[in-house]
Amino acid sequence: MGQLLSMTGYGSAKGEVDGQVVTVELKSVNNRFLDCSVRLPRNLLFAEESVKEAVSRSVKRGKVDVYVTLQSGQDSGLVVTLNRELAKGYFDAVTALSKELNVDSGLSALSLARFPDVLSVEKKELDKDTVCEALNRITEEAVAEFNAMRLREGERLKEDMLAKLRTIETLVSVVEERSPATVAEYRQRLETRLRELLEDRNVDEQRLVTETAIFADKTAVDEETVRLRSHISQFRAMLDEGSPVGRKMDFLVQEFNRESNTIGSKCNDAALAKVVVELKSEIEKVREQLQNVE
Repeated sequence: MGQLLSMTGYGSAKGEVDGQVVTVELKSVNNRFLDCSVRLPRNLLFAEESVKEAVSRSVKRGKVDVYVTLQSGQDSGLVVTLNRELAKGYFDAVTALSKELNVDSGLSALSLARFPDVLSVEKKELDKDTVCEALNRITEEAVAEFNAMRLREGERLKEDMLAKLRTIETLVSVVEERSPATVAEYRQRLETRLRELLEDRNVDEQRLVTETAIFADKTAVDEETVRLRSHISQFRAMLDEGSPVGRKMDFLVQEFNRESNTIGSKCNDAALAKVVVELKSEIEKVREQLQNVE
């Protein structure tokens, strides 16, 4: 049995990428297709497609926003570089000046380091493959938490829709039971009216049978109720199949509406019309819930 997933959820994970502490957060809302947006620090922009691929392996529908943030770790990602030749050049020049003027040079490692360009601070060059691999691992952990939340919400959606399907089936049963009664009532009304028009003379039984048969044919809904029950059965199977089935189920609910509309157009009875209104209302509730299903 498959797992039904909601399109709305949240997940996060934290890990280390090349000495930097990285946090990946995902949140999503409903969308017809998968729309994944990734926000990365400037020095990690090259990993955007890699992160998207990590998300798309587990998420099929929804507007997903992914936020990747860097925090200062023990390794700041900065490298201090010593220009040895330049430092030696300063040393030789100051030593020569000291000898020439017969003064103490006062040189030390610290004083040499203060000369321009002896020391420089640069961003450490990142190994793109290593970064992408580490970032993918953290993203997958965030997606796992994200999917766990979507699964819990999906189970609630499933239970709610199953309850609504049971209500729809009950209403269909009422339609099936009530529909033949409307034909009998029509025949009775028709016979009464004919007798009134003919002033108690004998009513043509054949004409009565013919008119009743025409009415029964126009108001028969057994084909529609059979198809509607078949659609309900397919819908249940899709719920058990699990995500991604939201788009297929949405199409099937359109068929629910088609059959209920036909039943409504055929019913010639106030009580039955009220049942059809309730039927359409329950179908609409199912359709609304489907907007949340992956």
